[in-house]
Amino acid sequence: MADNYTQISREWWVEQWLGLLDSYRFKKRLERARVYAREGNVRSIEFQGQKVFARVQGTEVEPYQVSIWLDAFSDEEWQYAIETMSEKAIYSAKLLAGEMPANIEKVFTANGLSLFPFKLDDVRSKCSCPDKANPCKHIGAVYYLLADRFGEDPFVLFQLRGRTKEQILETLRQMRSRGTEKQKSGGETQIPKLQYPLKVEHFWQYDEPLESSLVVIVPPPSSETVLDVLGTIPLANDATENADAKTTASETVMKYLNTVYQAVSQQAIVSAMKVGE
Repeated sequence: MADNYTQISREWWVEQWLGLLDSYRFKKRLERARVYAREGNVRSIEFQGQKVFARVQGTEVEPYQVSIWLDAFSDEEWQYAIETMSEKAIYSAKLLAGEMPANIEKVFTANGLSLFPFKLDDVRSKCSCPDKANPCKHIGAVYYLLADRFGEDPFVLFQLRGRTKEQILETLRQMRSRGTEKQKSGGETQIPKLQYPLKVEHFWQYDEPLESSLVVIVPPPSSETVLDVLGTIPLANDATENADAKTTASETVMKYLNTVYQAVSQQAIVSAMKVGE
């Protein structure tokens, strides 16, 4: 068996599972576990409900019995999680295609759950070997083979939380189907009739006073004015008669427009401040 556990390219959910193993501080034990997994010491591995049962060949004649499981979600918790999945088409589409959505964890955290274990201690395990350490190399070997299973079928992780692939997909289909039927039964959207007919000439007219709390006066995000954006007006570049000889007609006009712009801005602020008085 090739050592797939040091490859760079892996599915993100496999990467997350292996990252959980790499957080284990006894690195030598993990190395021995990888050797066991790579050399085929795991004789069998099967799922029974939410638990994983495996037989791992050690130094004894008979293989050791290993069991691994996670805390399962309740029926109510799964109902909430799958309802959240059904609300977004991307989740349903990915899962129905046998893929794990990249942000699937958000579905569970939104319902106060966590699909992935936070730490290795959250993974329950037991081995019949005499080694009191947990995880021992036999349990570790099964951990690594589970990573392979996750890569082949991401629904294995859901199964460890108490729901099989078939159960999740069937519930998703039912919820999506009910949502579609509800939309159809609603019929066409009725456009409400206006109490008064619209008149084009009154479109910009509003006779009611504005609520003063709705008026918020804030400084502009930039000190740059419309005149600054437009730049110098291209007028005749001759000196004016009543100004300094170095002042062009364009500069004189721009200076005047700046004065007008400031006056209008101040008047607008004053008018806004009087709203509701």
